[in-house]
Amino acid sequence: MHITSPAFAEHESIPEKYTCEGRDISPPLTFSGIPEAAESLILIVDDPDAPDPDAPKMTWVHWLLFNLPSHIKGLDEDVQIFRDGTDTGLNDWKRRDYGGPCPPIGRHRYFFKLYALDTRLTGLNAPDKETLLHAMQGHVLEQAELIGTYSKQR
Repeated sequence: MHITSPAFAEHESIPEKYTCEGRDISPPLTFSGIPEAAESLILIVDDPDAPDPDAPKMTWVHWLLFNLPSHIKGLDEDVQIFRDGTDTGLNDWKRRDYGGPCPPIGRHRYFFKLYALDTRLTGLNAPDKETLLHAMQGHVLEQAELIGTYSKQR
């Protein structure tokens, strides 16, 4: 299973337009190799380098999507409305939408983690990352990740 983006390569800089210094919109993502047994997908985008990559204290959650249909081939740029059963969780801004890179200091890494599950998750209402990780335990068939980086330009 693979996750890529036509906007940036693995371990390369995320373009400014997908960050707080730009339009703060979600980048386009491409999924491939999804297992046939998958019933749903989960996407978690987080930054393990917060607040300072030289002294990280937490992992900052930027986006949580779950119950993505397993047949989709990716997500369009600036996706905001889901009509296909996809649910959203709460990021660390306490919002249900994408929050782009906005590191206070240094160059941070941003992990786009894709999980294929053998089920759809039910009974979750805007979960945080910990709740989502707990709910998906025992259901992960495969996972993939894409890492981008960003350092504020201004």
